[in-house]
Amino acid sequence: MQELHAPVNDVQLFYRAWTNPGAKKAVVLVHRGHEHSGRLADVVENLGITDAAFFAWDARGHGRSPGDRGYAPSFSQIVKDLDAFVRHVSRTHGIAVEDMVVLGHSVGAVTVAAWVHDFAPPIRAMVLVTPALKVKLYVPFARTGLALLQAMRGDRKSYVQSYVKSTMLTHDAAEAKRYAEDPLITRAISVNVLLDLYEISERIVADAGAIRVPALVLSGGADWVVDVKEQRKFFDRLGSQMKRMRVFDGMYHDLLHEAGRAEVLAEIREFINESHETREPLLHADRDGYTKREYDQLTRPASPLKSAAFAVQRITLSTIGKLSRGVRLGWESGFDSGRSLDYVYENEARGKLGIGKLIDRAYLGSVGWKGIRQRKLNLEKLLRTAIAKTQDNLHSGDVRILDVATGCGRYVLDVLKDEKNATALLRDFTPANVEQGREIARSMGLSDRVTFEQGNAFDEEALAKITPAPTIAIVSGLYELFGDNEMVLRSLRGISRGMTEGGYLVYTGQPWHPQLEMIARVLTNRDGKPWIMRRRTQEEMDDLVRAAGFRKIDMEIDRWGIFTVSLSKI
Repeated sequence: MQELHAPVNDVQLFYRAWTNPGAKKAVVLVHRGHEHSGRLADVVENLGITDAAFFAWDARGHGRSPGDRGYAPSFSQIVKDLDAFVRHVSRTHGIAVEDMVVLGHSVGAVTVAAWVHDFAPPIRAMVLVTPALKVKLYVPFARTGLALLQAMRGDRKSYVQSYVKSTMLTHDAAEAKRYAEDPLITRAISVNVLLDLYEISERIVADAGAIRVPALVLSGGADWVVDVKEQRKFFDRLGSQMKRMRVFDGMYHDLLHEAGRAEVLAEIREFINESHETREPLLHADRDGYTKREYDQLTRPASPLKSAAFAVQRITLSTIGKLSRGVRLGWESGFDSGRSLDYVYENEARGKLGIGKLIDRAYLGSVGWKGIRQRKLNLEKLLRTAIAKTQDNLHSGDVRILDVATGCGRYVLDVLKDEKNATALLRDFTPANVEQGREIARSMGLSDRVTFEQGNAFDEEALAKITPAPTIAIVSGLYELFGDNEMVLRSLRGISRGMTEGGYLVYTGQPWHPQLEMIARVLTNRDGKPWIMRRRTQEEMDDLVRAAGFRKIDMEIDRWGIFTVSLSKI
């Protein structure tokens, strides 16, 4: 066993590695809340899988990793850490992500499930041991009280202490004693992480059909800590063709250290040894699949009660709502238009008669528009990463950016203010967007390095013939508006054919939206029709990009799980 450190985002995380020169696969272990990788050393030994290497981290704020004990900026940050950690393990130890099984325990199991849902890694399988999809808080209105405390304290850190005693985790007295006496156990958890855990758990349970990797879910029939019914709901909704769930009657939460754990470990061992790739690429998910069924449902009339509620919202927004500048612009040009998005990016409430400004602030503060603004920041971050990588690869400043559907190009122009050695060709289908983009570029003093032109982002031949060939291509907020995968593939193939060798693609996705039905039944799109979107899961979006010859190397997602930005290389 080696003790190592992994550079993960902004920290150096401690991890343990049980390497094996003949290993054909790897098992990555993610400890439960409060714990650390040392607690899993006996699990590695007792599993006895001789053809696998094992890796287990100490999450930030736990064990021997840095950070305030029990704290992370958000639960989403922990999920992002896992993505970076797995990629580090793959690079450093030479094991493909496709050959990895990832096992998570309790809170660690939610981390794994959220990572698989949001980042769509092509792993071999996942094992979720007593996933903490719904923690039993026992105190009435505890979650509401914690949310109030968090709101009152703002950015100041708040913590709660775990009520869980070691004897509530396992019937094995020796294991309970070992837990109680472990100096690296972190009994505190930050309030923001606990609240995020609930929100993310609700989202992935609701959207478990998007997860298709082989999955094993193990539960304790007498678990004091988490709700087994929520685990069953998650399992029943899983989209995995190969999935298995077992409830161990009478066992507590820590199945890995319970009396009779040999039976638990045997179940895990068998599943790991049997698990294999069962997924076909989702290139035809627009014709038949999980999100196609959802889309079809949105095209049909809602129930009478829902229809009445949505009608009230639609009437309100189309009358009083027009006192808001943003709402009025949405009705004029489409709530999905480039002009609307540019207004959302500005995030400055405007309106008439005083109340219009208040309505506009509420409109701009909706979770979808918060996600859009975070998408812009994530897009700029990965675009800067692509520029830096391109400059390193070319050993020159010859960076040529192509945006195939730029809207008004705000995010690219903001980056080009600082990136002096980059030029950009920004195309859009709508003449008004092209003209407004030119005006913005002129006002920013970028006209000498930026060209705007009208163009069709789905014209494969036109994209393939763009000269000079771009070194970086961007597709932001476009494919989410069109459910037809063949259209998207034509666009991606054209980009791929026209790029320089080793070029980068930055692309966005929308794997989830909590207001999907409201948008479909209340708002209108750029064509004046109901704005009905077919979601693409992140796995589907990545499959389309991969089919065009690109390989994803990094990804960002907002804390609500709505919008993703990915970086891939040809």
